[in-house]
Amino acid sequence: MTIMTRSAVHKRSTTDRIRKNVVSGRLSAVLILLPPALILFSLFVILPLVDAAYYSGFSWNGYGSPSDFVGTENYRRLLDHSVFHTALWNTAKLILVSLLVQMPLALGLALLVYRRTPTNTLFRLVFFLPYILAEVAAGLIWSFVFDGDYGITAMMFQALGEDSVYVLSDHQWAFPAIMTVIVWKYFGFHMMIYIAALQGVPNDLVEAARLEGARPRQIAWFVQIPMIKHALVVSGFFAIIGSLQIFDIIIPMTNGGPSNSTHTIVTYLYSFGLSRLNIGFGSAAAVVLFVLAIAIAFFYQRNTNREGQA
Repeated sequence: MTIMTRSAVHKRSTTDRIRKNVVSGRLSAVLILLPPALILFSLFVILPLVDAAYYSGFSWNGYGSPSDFVGTENYRRLLDHSVFHTALWNTAKLILVSLLVQMPLALGLALLVYRRTPTNTLFRLVFFLPYILAEVAAGLIWSFVFDGDYGITAMMFQALGEDSVYVLSDHQWAFPAIMTVIVWKYFGFHMMIYIAALQGVPNDLVEAARLEGARPRQIAWFVQIPMIKHALVVSGFFAIIGSLQIFDIIIPMTNGGPSNSTHTIVTYLYSFGLSRLNIGFGSAAAVVLFVLAIAIAFFYQRNTNREGQA
């Protein structure tokens, strides 16, 4: 009895010692890793946001110290500006296209090439290459493609004996062309997320469904897609936040034209704030963009978490 008691006490003391070591190790990791992260977050997120909120209360060109306090006038001008309304609507269209076109396209291709074969590896590389290309380079390439004088579009129309179409100078077609380029540029990124998730789906489930007589489409819809729901949620979050940040593709393609019809919130901020040295007005646009991004992210996460719990 005494031996058993001593053994139990020894095991308990060993467990307590291990637990203390784990707790102390976690505490040490927090003390070592958390301060640098907090410093970087404060320097590159919190302080710029505070500065933007402060400068948005002034009519300031960026030189010297701001002194002409205007209160909420910059926000009133921003909300009354028709081009800002166009930028908001264009940003909303980018979000919808990303969710309803880009993600389904990426998912369909992922279902076709997720298996580990040399041919599928080649297709993955081809589909992923646009994402590797720099945004500015992609914008310049497609601006040449859509050029009505020397681009591929002009060559196609000339070969058909038709007059050239200046796509990026047309109010009706300029932004659809930009959305096409954005889908082409980023669908490979989402495809790779889905491929990684699909490769984690147990083959036993797929084989069992196949033996039960399920067709490939039914297997994808009822077995594979429900199993990668978390990947879809993450992909959707990236698609939404990425759509709010589109800038580098639009500037080389249209620079917001024609007649400010292809601006997004970020290009609007750049064109009407930084480029025109209206830093206070641009800071107001930046604050609105930040609040919008936080609100959308919070709403998205709250709803997806609620669906996951259900």
